[in-house]
Amino acid sequence: MCRQRFWIITAGIFGFFGVALGAFGAHGLKTVLTPEMLEIYKTGVFYQLIHSIAILAIGLAGINKFYKCAFFFSIGIILFSFSLFLYAVTSFTLFAIITPFGGLAFLIGWLLLIIVAVKFRSGPLS
Repeated sequence: MCRQRFWIITAGIFGFFGVALGAFGAHGLKTVLTPEMLEIYKTGVFYQLIHSIAILAIGLAGINKFYKCAFFFSIGIILFSFSLFLYAVTSFTLFAIITPFGGLAFLIGWLLLIIVAVKFRSGPLS
């Protein structure tokens, strides 16, 4: 499978589950979780959906130099968003300890995006 197609499919999977988990949180968890834990859960959904769109844009652009950014966004979704989902539902603090590593992965992805864009601003990006 080509890398462009891989990232488009990855974005679709993350986007699908972001919407599904968001709906589950809004309808299935609002009476189960405390308002604070529900906000934590919503934060996970928000970051997952935002970064799903970023991965989709990278995949649609098909520019190889940006694929590493999509990789770090994916790691961020897994570590940041999923740890928030698990923490909100279980209140197990070990999951909350994982969250900053996902945030760091998001930051690395955005920083790489800036670096690649600046470095290749005057020439072709592919």
